Amino acid sequence: MLRLEKINGHNVWDILKLKVAENQRHFVASNDKSIIEAYTTITGNGYAFPFGIYEDNTPVGFLMIGFDTDDYWDDAPPVATGNYNLWRLMIDEKYQNKGYGREAVRLALDFIKTLPCGRSEYCWLSYEPENEVARRLYHSFGFEETGEKDCDELIAVLKLNLE
Repeated sequence: MLRLEKINGHNVWDILKLKVAENQRHFVASNDKSIIEAYTTITGNGYAFPFGIYEDNTPVGFLMIGFDTDDYWDDAPPVATGNYNLWRLMIDEKYQNKGYGREAVRLALDFIKTLPCGRSEYCWLSYEPENEVARRLYHSFGFEETGEKDCDELIAVLKLNLE
């Protein structure tokens, strides 16, 4: 059964070993960069929730959720303010095409519904325009492109119904 586990001193080294396929590397930041971004966000009084994605005890991917904006993000899109963000999602190349990405998105949304940073209207994310796999995956959960961009990436939002 797939589960999320907070990144900690015991699992960080296994998560750092995970990699996407060579032809996917321009779609997602490396896990070391993501964990550094999480750390600097948290120490800057922002919100970042980095998780290892596990199938039983085997690490198969990495996921990170953010909330609001932080001190180094000078050009944050307007939707970032006061909303959750599916900041990163990667499944190691050895574990792709097994449904782990879809289940990880579901687990991420379940985590967001616990309201770790309080209520919010949206969950948003961004992806490279040529990443059709990501577009289809996120669209299947109800994420809709806004026409806006975060740098070169397309922004998609999901209205959270947390009533």
